[in-house]
Amino acid sequence: MDRRRFISLSAFYTVAAASGTLAACHSGHDDDNGSSPGNGGPTPPPAGAFAFPQGVASGDPRDVSAVFWTRCVASNAQTPVAVTLQVSTQATFAQLVASVPLSAIADYDFTVRAKVTGLTAKTTYYYRFVAGSDVSAMGTTRTAAAAGESIPQLRFAWFVCQNWSANHWQAMSLLAAETDLDFVVHLGDYIYEAGFAAPPGSVEPAHPTITLPSGGTYANTLDDYRTLYRTYRGDARLQKVHASFPVIAIWDDHEFSDDCWQDHQTYTNANLQQTARRRNANQAWAEYLPVDWGDVSFDLANPAYDNIRIYRDFHFGSLMHLVMTDERLYRDDQVVSEAAIAQALGHDPVNGNDLVGSRYFVPQAVLAQFEALDTQRLGHVPSILGATQTQWWKDTLSASTSIWKVWGNEVMMNRLWLDLSSIAPAPDNVVFVLDCDAWDGYPSHKADLLSFVKTRGITNLVAITGDLHAFQAGIVRDVPNPATGTPVMIDLMSAGISSQPFFEDVKTYSAGMPLASLISSPALFDSFIRQNNPDMLYSDHDGIGYASATITSTQFIAVFNKMKFLNADGTAPQAPLQKRTRLTINAGAVSVAVEDNI
Repeated sequence: MDRRRFISLSAFYTVAAASGTLAACHSGHDDDNGSSPGNGGPTPPPAGAFAFPQGVASGDPRDVSAVFWTRCVASNAQTPVAVTLQVSTQATFAQLVASVPLSAIADYDFTVRAKVTGLTAKTTYYYRFVAGSDVSAMGTTRTAAAAGESIPQLRFAWFVCQNWSANHWQAMSLLAAETDLDFVVHLGDYIYEAGFAAPPGSVEPAHPTITLPSGGTYANTLDDYRTLYRTYRGDARLQKVHASFPVIAIWDDHEFSDDCWQDHQTYTNANLQQTARRRNANQAWAEYLPVDWGDVSFDLANPAYDNIRIYRDFHFGSLMHLVMTDERLYRDDQVVSEAAIAQALGHDPVNGNDLVGSRYFVPQAVLAQFEALDTQRLGHVPSILGATQTQWWKDTLSASTSIWKVWGNEVMMNRLWLDLSSIAPAPDNVVFVLDCDAWDGYPSHKADLLSFVKTRGITNLVAITGDLHAFQAGIVRDVPNPATGTPVMIDLMSAGISSQPFFEDVKTYSAGMPLASLISSPALFDSFIRQNNPDMLYSDHDGIGYASATITSTQFIAVFNKMKFLNADGTAPQAPLQKRTRLTINAGAVSVAVEDNI
C-alpha cells in the first residue's frame, strides 16, 4: 500500500510483527481497558461489559503472515472499545507471539482486523481477542508452506451460496468437523442482498426473516449490508468454520446485487447504475471478511465504484498455486441486452425483467449476434475479468512453477448448452446457452483465456467454482466442440450451502418451452445435460452442500458432500449428509474419474 492509503486505513487495518518473547496477557490486564487490582491502575470493567457476537476469524494465510478478525461491542453503549489480539502457538496462551492493541469503532461497525507478520511457515497458531475482563472464543489458523518448498499433501475445502432464507446450514457443521483442512476458500455469495420473507417451510427455524434498516426488499444502505453480515455471522455454524480454519474469500454477485456487473443491478431491464450502493456493499464486505489489505487495495477516499481490488494469489509450497479472481467488478454488461429482448417481445424495456432470453436460455445465434454488436460498440470483446485483471491472470499462471494451479473461479467455466433443434418446434428448435451470466455468455473472452492456457502449455489447471447451485465436474477445451477442441483444464463446481438448486430455476426459466418431459425429474435433467455436453463428466443440479480436496504431487482428489434438504416438518436434518462423490484428477491428465456414493 502507498503511504497515504495506509494512513487513511490505519484505524481499519493494522499490521504487527510477531515476537516469540511476549509474556501471556490474561483477561483483566489490558492496559487500554483498565488494569487489574493491585497494579495501581483503575479496576477493569466487569465481565460482560463487552461482547464478540460475530465470533472470530482468520484469513489470507501465507508462509509468514495471517489476518485476524473480530467484532467487539460494548454492552451498554455504541462507544469505541479497546481490544487486544493475542496470538500463540499454545492453546493455553502461556506464551504469545503477538499482542496487538486495536480499537473497535463505529466507523467500521466495531470490526477490527490485524495482519501479523513474522510468523513461522506450516505452523498452527491459536488466537483470541481481549476487551476488559471479556475474552472472545479461541480460533485456530495455519500458515502456508513457503513458495517453492516441497510438501507431501494439502487439504482444503470450498463453499459458496449460503442463502440465509433457504434450506439449512447444516453443511457448515460437517465442514467444520474436517479438522485436517489447511484452509477454506469462499467463492462468493457470502450474503444474499434480499431481505424478504421466505415461504413457510422453505427455511430452517433458526433463520428468521431479516428486516433491513432501510425497510426495503434489497439492501441499499451501508447499514443494510452491515445488518446482513451481522446476522449471517451470528450463526454458530458459520462462526465455527471461521474459528477453525483460515478463509480465503472472494465475492460474487449477491454481496452487491443479483447478476450484477460493475456498479449496475439487473433487477429490471434498465440495468440501473447504483454507485453509492456498490460502494456500500464493498465497504461492508471489507469490514466483515478477514482479508489482507496489505496485499490488495481498499480506499474509502476513492469515490469510484471500483475503490477496492480483491483479486490476488497464494502459494502453498511448490504443490499448489491458488489464483483468486473478481468476476463482477470489472465485467462488461451481459452480452445480450435485456431491453432489446423485451422490445422484441413487446414487453416493457425499462421496468420489465426479461432475464429469460437474455441471461438464461439464450439462443446461441442470438448470443453470437449481440457479441458482435457489443464488440463493435465497446472496441473489445465483452469481458468478465476486464483488461487489467485478464493480463494479471495470464501473467500469474504463465509464471507459476507449482505442480497444481487452482483457479478460484466464481462462475461456471463448464459448457452448458441444450440442443433442441430436433425435438422442439420453432422458434425453440435451436441450441440454447443456459447461463449467459457465466463464462458461456462471454464466448470470445472465454476462448482467449483457454487458448492462452493451451499455447503456453500450462498444465494441471483446475478451476474451483460455485454460483450455479449445482455439483459439476467437466473437461474444458480451448474450443467447446469435443470433436475439435483440446482439453486444457478441469472445472469442479460445488453446489451452494443452502441456496435453491439450479434444477428448480430451470423449471421456472423453461416455462412455456417443450421441455416438461426432459426436466420432470432431476435425474432426467442431469442425463439430458450430459447428452448435450459430453465433457460434463458429473452433474447433480438438485443438491446443496460443499466440496473438499486433497492434493498430492500426483493427484487432485475432490469430494462433493451433498446434504439432505429440510425435513418434512421444515426443520434441519440432524444427520444431514446424503452422499459423497469422489472425483480424481491425475497429474498430467485433463480428465476426471468419478466414484459416486462413496
